[in-house]
Amino acid sequence: MALKDDLLNKINLILSGSSLFESSILLDVLNRLESFGYTLKDTDDWMISFAAQKVESSIKNECNVTLIPDGLNKVAVDMICGEFLFTLKNTGKLEGFNFDAALKSVQAGDTTVTFAVGQGSMTPEQRFNSLLSYLMTNGRGEFACYRKIKW
Repeated sequence: MALKDDLLNKINLILSGSSLFESSILLDVLNRLESFGYTLKDTDDWMISFAAQKVESSIKNECNVTLIPDGLNKVAVDMICGEFLFTLKNTGKLEGFNFDAALKSVQAGDTTVTFAVGQGSMTPEQRFNSLLSYLMTNGRGEFACYRKIKW
């Protein structure tokens, strides 16, 4: 727990001035990453912060708002986790991650996505890639509920 608190404090320092600063979104991101089987590292602060800023900018720009609406908090958490894990995987820094442990299904509200499992189905890495795609794109349709018109 001390590592998570330390990491959260370091991320908050980096994000000071951001609407995510001292937000429960950041704690949810750390908990969500752990739920996927990722072991948090003391050095993850900058990459998680970068992913958070990228997602925050994307949501703000697409919705034309100055703060992430409360209704998009869970979408933001998944998008941040997806961006973070995607970056780690593609830079070769996703060491020791057990792709077999990656989720076989994800449930958000009343929607469940099940990734194929069994003989002739996807490999664990393909399932992980599908999970990343899901995390980074699921919920974008909800942006329309919060979109404001630009003049």
